[in-house]
Amino acid sequence: MKLSKNIIGSKEFYSKVVAITVPIIVQNAVTHIVNLLDNVMVGRIGTLEMSAVAIVNQLLFVFSLCIFGGMAGVGIFSTQYAGAKDNDGIRYCFRAKLVMGFILLLLAAIVFLIFPKQLISMYLAENTAAEEANATISFALSYLKIMLIGLVPFTVSQIYASTLRETGETKLPMIASVAAIFVNVVFNYFLIFGKFGFPKLGVAGAAIATSLSRFVEAAILIISVRLKREKYPFMKGAVSSLYVPKQLTLGVITRGLPLLVNEALWSLGMATLLQCYSVRGLQVVAAANIANTANTLFSVVYLSMGTAIAIVVGQNLGANEIEEANQNAWRLIILSVLTCAVMGTLLALLSPYIPLMYNTEQEVRILAKSFLYVVAAVMPIEAFAHACYFTIRSGGRTGITFAFDSMFTWLVSVPAAIILANFTKVPIVPIFLIIKSLEFIKCLVGGIMVKKRIWIKNIIE
Repeated sequence: MKLSKNIIGSKEFYSKVVAITVPIIVQNAVTHIVNLLDNVMVGRIGTLEMSAVAIVNQLLFVFSLCIFGGMAGVGIFSTQYAGAKDNDGIRYCFRAKLVMGFILLLLAAIVFLIFPKQLISMYLAENTAAEEANATISFALSYLKIMLIGLVPFTVSQIYASTLRETGETKLPMIASVAAIFVNVVFNYFLIFGKFGFPKLGVAGAAIATSLSRFVEAAILIISVRLKREKYPFMKGAVSSLYVPKQLTLGVITRGLPLLVNEALWSLGMATLLQCYSVRGLQVVAAANIANTANTLFSVVYLSMGTAIAIVVGQNLGANEIEEANQNAWRLIILSVLTCAVMGTLLALLSPYIPLMYNTEQEVRILAKSFLYVVAAVMPIEAFAHACYFTIRSGGRTGITFAFDSMFTWLVSVPAAIILANFTKVPIVPIFLIIKSLEFIKCLVGGIMVKKRIWIKNIIE
C-alpha cells in the first residue's frame, strides 16, 4: 500500500504537474511542428539546400545547448529560491544569467565569424562532387550569416523564459513562443517561395524569418514582464545593476559551470555523431535531418517532463520537502516513460509517411524511414535516461550529471560511431541503431543513482 501511494501521486500533485507541463509541451510541440514545416519548405527547394540548413542548424545547436546549460546551471539555484519564496535570490540569478548569456554570445560570434567555412566543410564527405560541395557551402554560409543576427534576441528570450519557468510561470513563455512561431511560419512562406510580392530568397528567406521571429519572442517577454511588474516582484530592479553576491557567484561557478561544460560537450558530441554519419554521403545528412526533426517533435513530452522535474523537485528541495522530492521524482520518471511509449508507437506508425513530405531522392526517403523506426523504438529508453538526468541535476549534483551525460557521449557513443562509420563496412542504419541503443547503459546507471538518493540536496541553505 505504501509503495503504491509513493508511486501514484494525489490529484493535487498531477494538477500541479499538468499546470506546469502542458504549457511547456504546447510551446515545444508548436516549436517543433514549425521546425518540421521549415524543413519541409526548405526541403521543397532541394536536397542540397536542406543539407546546408541541417549542417548550420547542427552547429547552432551547439550554441543553443551552451545557452541552455548556462541558464540551467543558474536555474538550479533560482528554482530552489522560488521554492523558498526568496525574490532577491531569483533576481540575483537573473543577473547572473545576463552576464553568462552575453559572454557565451560573444564567444559564439567570434567562432562563427572566423571559421564558418571550415566548420561547414567538416560535414561534407570526401567523395562529394565539387559542384555539390561548393553549392552546399554557399547555401550554408548565406543561411548562417543571417541566423547569427537572431542569436541576440534568442539569448535574451532564454534568460527571461527560463527564469519565469523556474518560478512556475510557464504560460507567458508559451504565449511568446507561439506568437514568434506564427511569425516564423508566415514569413518562411513569404520569403522562401517569394509569395505576396516578397522576394524569393530560398534558404536566406528561411533565416530572415527565423531571426525576425526571435525578435518578436524577446519583445513579448520583455514588454509583458515590465507591464506586469507586480506579478513578478523578483524582476524589480533586475536590470538596474549586475551585482550578484559573492556566495551565489561561487555557487554558480562550482555547480553551474560543470553543467555548462556538459551541455557544450554533449552538443559537440551530437554534432560529431552527425559528422561521423556524414562520411557516408550527403544523402545520410539529409535523411538524418528528416529523422531528427520528426524525432524532436515526438519527444516533446519527455523533454517537457524533464523541465517539470527540474521545477517540481527543485522547489521541493528548496522548501526542504526531502521525502516529497524523492517521491515526486519517481512519479515523474514513470509518467515520462509511459507517455513516451505511446509517443514512440505513434512515431513508428507515421514513419513511412513523414519522408514523403520532402522533395528529395528516394534513397533519402528510405534512409529517413529506417532512422525514424530506430528513434521510435528507443524513445522510452531515452525518456528514462533524460528524467534521471534532470532528477540528479535538480539537487545541484552537476559533477555527476557531467559524467552521466557528456563523458558517456565522448567515451562511449562517439568512439563507437567513429570506428563503425570510418573503419567498418557496416551499413549506416545498423550503425545508427547501435549508437542509439547505447542509451540503455545510461538508463542502468541513472536508475541506480536516483535510487541511492545521492542527488537529494538543498543548495541554498
